[in-house]
Amino acid sequence: MAPLHKGSDDTDSEPFPRLALNPFYGEADPVGGMTEAPPRHRMPERPLPPSSAYQLVHDELMLDGNSRLNLATFVTTWMEPQAGVLMAECRDKNMIDKDEYPRTAELERRCVAMLADLWHAPDPGAAVGCSTTGSSEACMLAGMALKRRWAKRNADRYPATARPNLVMGVNVQVCWEKFCTFWEVEPRLVPMEGDRYHLDAASAAALCDENTIGVVAVLGSTFDGSYEPVAEICAALDDLQARTGLDIPVHVDGASGAMVAPFLDEDLVWDFRLPRVSSINTSGHKYGLVYPGVGWALWRSAEELPEELVFRVNYLGGDMPTFALNFSRPGAQVVAQYYTFLRLGREGYRAVQQTSRDVARGLAERIEAMGDFRLLTRGDQLPVFAFTTTPDVTSYDVFDVSRRLRENGWLVPAYTFPANREDLSVLRIVCRNAFSADLAGLLVEDLNRLLPELRSQPAPLTRDKDAATSFHH
Repeated sequence: MAPLHKGSDDTDSEPFPRLALNPFYGEADPVGGMTEAPPRHRMPERPLPPSSAYQLVHDELMLDGNSRLNLATFVTTWMEPQAGVLMAECRDKNMIDKDEYPRTAELERRCVAMLADLWHAPDPGAAVGCSTTGSSEACMLAGMALKRRWAKRNADRYPATARPNLVMGVNVQVCWEKFCTFWEVEPRLVPMEGDRYHLDAASAAALCDENTIGVVAVLGSTFDGSYEPVAEICAALDDLQARTGLDIPVHVDGASGAMVAPFLDEDLVWDFRLPRVSSINTSGHKYGLVYPGVGWALWRSAEELPEELVFRVNYLGGDMPTFALNFSRPGAQVVAQYYTFLRLGREGYRAVQQTSRDVARGLAERIEAMGDFRLLTRGDQLPVFAFTTTPDVTSYDVFDVSRRLRENGWLVPAYTFPANREDLSVLRIVCRNAFSADLAGLLVEDLNRLLPELRSQPAPLTRDKDAATSFHH
């Protein structure tokens, strides 16, 4: 009787015999490493079992702070499980390869259209925009467009080496300082004065001249959560143009506020309804309610984005227009942004952002009622507020409060304001989705428990204020 299904014994004749099994598919030396830990600062010589590699990394990460208790970050720290599943399904898709992943590219295009409509672009269908890794990249792209437009307008008057300037408040996020350094633009910073902690219209207009590429107005300062007066700034620049002929565009850095104001402050005019606003950016991973990192940059129309900045690449057989500082990145965050837009809609976003604002305002009131603190803002613009100690508190400072709260797991940053208010040190609390009223109540309880001990100190314990907190703008 003939043998059934007898295979060949000649394994050496098979093509690539040693590559037939992916090393990740099986246990790699399961007893290895039981007596010797792998090196930390060079690659180990031999593989580890997947369970061992996972446990080593997992255990070390337990020493990180709890992201849900991080009241310093604006970044989203909670999403629905369904969003996590979608992101896992798309993390292997290269966002830049629009020809290979056309549906992911289509979802990006829809998100741009939705934001253009949300921000009242004159013709949402004609507005141009793109996703980015976050607001920092989006700001860089917007700044590049402002500089290139200025250079084209002044090509007959200035050599290519002329150094233009950008007007903004000293409270801008550090990415704008990076932009000015990287692209050789003079930053003209308006300092804080008295109780004014951000840019004002008169100061912005006063710093503009024929070399100004634009004015940056921040919708939601990271220092205290306040909105800058975008409409007043535009009006002052309208007056400047009427008097001098200077036509200065405005970019709105709406990293946080551009996903709050449309839902909670519908009567506030700050967006493309103002003809002088040429571009807007936001962070999808902040109040856009998506895990990091995704941002968005939009221009009023194609005229505001010089065509020579858009690269058209023949990539894997398709014509691909791109405007970005990086190239390969996962499509997961863009898909998650579209999911969130679809999932919540305008009413859902309004409910989420209103809840965050209600928590912020309620928490601010309870902290003020303790008697030791003075509020600078109340969480009634961004769901963010800043506060400092009252003049009669001499036994401790805000850095002591930040340090003691950290002992209970709370990350509440303490920091000093910039020029001309270096005398002012504050604490700041960011209220995000999933920072509930219950969690806010627990924070108040912990703060109330700490105050008697802080009040009993002979003096503040802080020696080096620069080293007292890991938070820096």
